[in-house]
Amino acid sequence: MSGANLISVNVWLPREVISHKKSVRTGIFKRPVAGRVEVRTLNLEGDRQADLTVHGGPEKAVYAYPAEHYPYWRTQFPDMEISWGMFGENFTLQGFQEQEVRIGDKLRIGSALFSVTQPRSPCYKLGIRFGRDDMVKRFLHSGRTGFYLSVLEEGNVGAGDLVEVASKAQGNVSVAEVASLYAGEEKASRDLLERAALTEELSESWRNYFLSRLGRIDGPHKNDR
Repeated sequence: MSGANLISVNVWLPREVISHKKSVRTGIFKRPVAGRVEVRTLNLEGDRQADLTVHGGPEKAVYAYPAEHYPYWRTQFPDMEISWGMFGENFTLQGFQEQEVRIGDKLRIGSALFSVTQPRSPCYKLGIRFGRDDMVKRFLHSGRTGFYLSVLEEGNVGAGDLVEVASKAQGNVSVAEVASLYAGEEKASRDLLERAALTEELSESWRNYFLSRLGRIDGPHKNDR
């Protein structure tokens, strides 16, 4: 991951948009900003999440998306302008992709320290951003989910900052592996489900989800065998 860096910092406040004749409040319309941006425990300066029941919080304080995925999406939607921040990400990163990044990896960006907590499981608002009802399904099945970060040390960041691995989570599942368990539920292996459920750095909601999946595999008579 040498040469990894922060391509763009994207923030914006929630706004009201019309979707299917209904008003929806969303913070997905991020825009690149210049200069240094303060990193706080729950978000970046100038940024907010609209629905805190499913977005934000310490485990989803910052959303990062690989710049390497943008050419793919521009090919998928050649008539659409797809610029940094299009996926609602706060950080557009170069040099860190889901297959390489492991849950619990600690990243130093600017003067702030972050920990990788989980992949993104998008809601319908991604479809609003792209103007496509099929976007959530396409996003998940592409495997290009990006990942959330918690803030371990506050600081400031800016476009052009290096992204350094402060410590690697040895043995943990990768972001791509966790995302694959969700997107391809019927093909999930028991071994990977167990590894994900036992990854302490993975957010509690994801771990509970995988534990419930294991329970369904074992069935009610596991202890009778």
